Amino acid sequence: MSTYKMTIAGVERELEMFEVNEHLDIAAFILFNDVEITEKSAEALLKICPEHDVVLTAEAKSISLAYEFARIGCRKFIVARKGLKVYMRNPISVSVTSITTKNQQTLHLGESEVKELKGKRVLILDDVISTGESLKALEELAEKCGANVVGKAAVLAEGDAADRDDIIFLEKLPLFFK
Repeated sequence: MSTYKMTIAGVERELEMFEVNEHLDIAAFILFNDVEITEKSAEALLKICPEHDVVLTAEAKSISLAYEFARIGCRKFIVARKGLKVYMRNPISVSVTSITTKNQQTLHLGESEVKELKGKRVLILDDVISTGESLKALEELAEKCGANVVGKAAVLAEGDAADRDDIIFLEKLPLFFK
């Protein structure tokens, strides 16, 4: 098993390598299994993020990070769901394709989440920003809700995403081209 070693928020981890295709491998950062890195990352990232009323994230890998952000910060987070639920009245939806997902996915918010976001200062949060497609979909959802996106943040910026000037992140994560 090949790994990539890095330090995130003062915590050292070895990330397992996975093949995306014949030309590219990635080091997988799996946040939701790791309480220590979730807590430390949230604490460090919160210090450099703008003031916000609510955190918006996509299901599922960033839910623990959004929870921790809300717990120590703004006290509110909303998860854009990947599937419609019977309790989601009048949902709004946006499609997305990311580097770690083979098929196109759709993110959904129900009417109650839309009302929670309307007029609020929203921080969009993810574990890793790579192509930026998930971020773009969350931003589109926030705009459809009438929210004011005040920041876009992640623990890691992967590949070219680290060169963006419109995101906040703790560490760079390289892509591994073959």
